[in-house]
Amino acid sequence: MLIRDVMVRNPITVKQEMSVVDAKRVLQANKISSVPVMNKNDELVGIITRNDLLKIFPSEATTLDVYEIAGLLNKISVKDVMTKSVKTVSEDFTVEEAARLMADYDIGCLPVLNGNLLVGIVTVSKLFRAFINMFSTSTPGVRAIISMEDNRGTLANIASKIAAAGGNIISVVTYDSVIANQKKVTIKSTVSVEDFKRIASECNAEICDIRNV
Repeated sequence: MLIRDVMVRNPITVKQEMSVVDAKRVLQANKISSVPVMNKNDELVGIITRNDLLKIFPSEATTLDVYEIAGLLNKISVKDVMTKSVKTVSEDFTVEEAARLMADYDIGCLPVLNGNLLVGIVTVSKLFRAFINMFSTSTPGVRAIISMEDNRGTLANIASKIAAAGGNIISVVTYDSVIANQKKVTIKSTVSVEDFKRIASECNAEICDIRNV
């Protein structure tokens, strides 16, 4: 799945000259936690988040009155507090690459660029939804986690046996095992639990978990 399939198109943005008070209103009104920042040429120059704003808005313990606070905050612009070094992706990034980038840099969203043009934004919630769809969680079936030898044809053999048993594969996801030369695989299929256990045994695969979902 590619980023173009999950990104929010035509995302809400703010200008770098906007006051932080107005930027906070934009976030609250649209129920979002971050927003790309653009310059007068509509070029991406940064990103501002709810956490960035929390750092500059005074706590309830402040001795300043509401008018003093408003006056001070209206003098602070978005460009003064935004993150200027922004990680971005293009539309043809895969969701896996985007998820790894977010995890590596501990960020909650990625602006999507087509050249210098901002065309979208992808968030953690959008990626989470994409992974849910990749696992076909809304389709009932038998879901099994197996540990198998990382050899050519092993997974194909399991798939062919599922087909021979009159079943179909709903989803399959592979990932590395802590054991050398082994792969962990999550397979959801339409065969019965009993049939899948037999197939796993015939293919020398160890079932770590199996259930109807």
